[in-house]
Amino acid sequence: MDRKKLGRQTVRFASPPSIAGFGNAVGQKERDGPLGPYFDLAGEDDTFSQPSWEKAETAMQKQALAFALERAGITADQLDYVFAGDLLNQCIATSYSLRAQNAPFFGLYGACSTMAEGLSLAAMLIDGGFAAYAAAMTSSHFCSAERQYRNPLEYGGQKPPTAQWTATGAGAVILSSSGKGPYVTHVTTGKVIDKGITDANNMGAAMAPAAYSTLRAHFEETGRAPDFYDLIVTGDLGSLGKGIVLDFFRQDGVSLGPCYDDCGVLLFDPKRQDVHAGGSGCGCSAVVLTGYLLRALQAGTCHNLLFCGTGALHSPTATMQGESIPGICHAVAIASTKGGKP
Repeated sequence: MDRKKLGRQTVRFASPPSIAGFGNAVGQKERDGPLGPYFDLAGEDDTFSQPSWEKAETAMQKQALAFALERAGITADQLDYVFAGDLLNQCIATSYSLRAQNAPFFGLYGACSTMAEGLSLAAMLIDGGFAAYAAAMTSSHFCSAERQYRNPLEYGGQKPPTAQWTATGAGAVILSSSGKGPYVTHVTTGKVIDKGITDANNMGAAMAPAAYSTLRAHFEETGRAPDFYDLIVTGDLGSLGKGIVLDFFRQDGVSLGPCYDDCGVLLFDPKRQDVHAGGSGCGCSAVVLTGYLLRALQAGTCHNLLFCGTGALHSPTATMQGESIPGICHAVAIASTKGGKP
C-alpha cells in the first residue's frame, strides 16, 4: 500500500486531484495593480452595487464561485463539499454567499491562510474517495476589515510603514477527482507559531516564522530542494515578511533563489499605489492564485508551484488585551502533471 503520509505534516496524494475551474472578483485598486489583466471581474466601485461593505464581500464570493463553476463545467448541485471562510466575525460573507448554493459546507477560519487550508482539505477528501468535486473559496474587503480589526474609515488613522493593505477580492477553486490538471500533489499542514509579536500593524513579522516553519517541514519531508519549484509563493507576508523568510533561510545556508515571491508583494505596485508593506487579507492570496498563478500553470510558463498561504490567528479582542499574534502557514504543491518534473 502506498503510504500517503510523509513525516508528520506532509501528505502525498496517490490520486492527485485536478483543478477543474477557478474564478475571482476584485476591487478597483487590485484591478489597477500589476496583475489587473489576469482578473475575471473588477467592480466599478468597491461596493459591488451593495448597501454595505460586508454585502459587497458576499457578492464577490458569489461571482468568484460562478466563474469557477462555469470553467469546471458543473453546477453548484454537483459539489460534494465547499470549504470556505473569510475575515468577518462568524464568517458571514461566506455563509451568506452559500445560502442558495445547495452544497454541503464546511466553514473555515484560517485568516489569510484560508485558501490554502481549503485547498488542502478539499484535496484530501477527493484523494480519499469521499468526493468527486469540492470547492475552496475565500474573500476579504479593505473596508470591512478596517472596520472590524482597526478603526472606521472615517477615523483616518495613520499607518506605520510595516502595515499592509487588505485586498478587496474573492477567489474560488474547484477540485475534481479527474481532469487534465493542474494537479494538487502534496499538502504540508502548518503548526501554530507564535514569536511574541503584539503589533497588529506588523502582520508580516507575525506570520513569517510560520511560513519558515512550514517551508522547512515541506522540504525535509518531501526531500525536495527549493529549486524543484519554478515558483514558491507565500501569501501574504508583504515585503517585510518576505525579507524575514529569506533571512531565516539564509541563516540555514539555504537560498530560496529568484523563484520565491509573496502574494502581498505581487498584487500591488508599491511605487504607484500607497500600500506600505504590501497586500494582505484572505482575498490577497486567493486572487493572486486564481488570477495569475494558476494561469501560469495552464500556460506552461510554470510547471511546479508551491503555494503557501499564511495567516495571523488573532482577533481585535485579543489584540486589545495585549495578546501576541500566532501565525499559521499551509503549503500546497500544484503541478502541471501528476508527478511534477522528475
